Amino acid sequence: MMRAFVTMLCIAALAPAAEPDPRVLAARIDKHLAERMKADGVTPAARAGDAEFLRRVTLDITGRIPAPRDVHEFLADTDPHKRERLIDELLETPQHAVHFTNVWRGLLLPELLGGNEGRIFQQGFESWLNDRMRRNVAYDVWVRELLAAPISVDADAPTLVLQRPEAMNELGYFAMKEANPANLAAGATRVFLGIQIECAQCHDHPFARWSRDQFWNQAAFFAGIEKQGEGTFAPLSEKRERRSIKIPETAKTVQAMFLDGTAPAWNAPVSPRELLANWMTRPDNPYFARTAVNRLWGHFFGIGIVDPVDDFNDDNKPSHPELLDELSKAFADAKFDQRFIMRALCRTEAYQRTSAGSASDRRHFARMTVKGLSAEQFHASFVQATGLGKNDRPRFLTQFAVQGKLSDPETSILQALTLMNGKLADAATSMSKSPTLRAIVGMPGLSVEERIEAIYLTTLARKPSPAELTRVRKHVGDDAEGKLGDVMWALLNSAEFRLNH
Repeated sequence: MMRAFVTMLCIAALAPAAEPDPRVLAARIDKHLAERMKADGVTPAARAGDAEFLRRVTLDITGRIPAPRDVHEFLADTDPHKRERLIDELLETPQHAVHFTNVWRGLLLPELLGGNEGRIFQQGFESWLNDRMRRNVAYDVWVRELLAAPISVDADAPTLVLQRPEAMNELGYFAMKEANPANLAAGATRVFLGIQIECAQCHDHPFARWSRDQFWNQAAFFAGIEKQGEGTFAPLSEKRERRSIKIPETAKTVQAMFLDGTAPAWNAPVSPRELLANWMTRPDNPYFARTAVNRLWGHFFGIGIVDPVDDFNDDNKPSHPELLDELSKAFADAKFDQRFIMRALCRTEAYQRTSAGSASDRRHFARMTVKGLSAEQFHASFVQATGLGKNDRPRFLTQFAVQGKLSDPETSILQALTLMNGKLADAATSMSKSPTLRAIVGMPGLSVEERIEAIYLTTLARKPSPAELTRVRKHVGDDAEGKLGDVMWALLNSAEFRLNH
């Protein structure tokens, strides 16, 4: 009997651990939020309707509005679990990988917004990122791959930073930051640890936790990288034995040291960058998992539990510290599976609440925060709604970059004029130029009301309300071919189209 019992214990110990369940984590998230709302006397908003939820989650996960066919199918589906099924399906689409490639490229290489010669690195870097997003490579794994990317130790045979622009190329990250230790340390610490340590680059800040020495301790991990030549495209080599750096305009030299005050174990012939990446991505690192889940929370909810999402400091407290701790542990326990966290967040009651009504108290997450579309989201949605695939995408992305905070988006005068009177707006609303309008008007057997509904579904991913349909039908009158372009123009220029709600 005892032997059988011991055997059972051994089998149980060897059995694979159960996969983390996003529904369990979603329920825990809602419990934290509900307890806080109850304590503070806050009443949560109602559940969003199917059309509102469909548009929101499709934009958040795939970076574009749903197609009319998807709207019809989702609204007609009576399965009570259709929202969960939709979340899982969207996360497996190529569009999801493309969208989060755009998200991470924007965070990692903000230098590309300058439109300089370094833009030639964009395609290869995005190709490298897209491969990781498509295969759902664990977050800690691809972060290590990026920070510890192989660089030649032979100065006479340096590593090229660019070969073919379209080939996967993580070294574009180093080239765009000029292979500069200070730039690399500031970027990595901010994006992956949520610490704006660059504030201490030139001097100790009187109120900040981090010192100037600590900033250059981080830069020392990148001090061995050398450019063999001048300019952005110079090949790179690395002196792995270099583990210190001189602080500019001083006689002081500091050693590479982790932000927790511990020194690396220099007992292996590896790049200091590899030791930094290994320390940074450890499950017990107090910043890595917290920063990642907080950033994902900010992406889906519009504001972070710590907000701004990349400014963890003693004066910027989390709105729900226990929730942030639980999310961080769940992310590490799930082996840093980003899609697991996304599945959980989108399954919450909080994410599925309506955005309608007052948003005066966002930090309780009692209703959904209205978010501005990124330039990539706006472009993808505009192309899908209008059928205008041929346009100057780089110029479009530059022109429609988010103004202000994501949760407080602003529309510039140039953006407004472009949407109202620009060439793209003209093409999108012209019967002779717009593929979408031509298809809607040319579809046989549809009434005027059905054609109006088709435009609403194509642009706003919902059907018009009875009042809207009556008002628009009156405007169109008997001139559907001439007036439906006005309807398309009005909807493309509406706040509802420009925002994710």
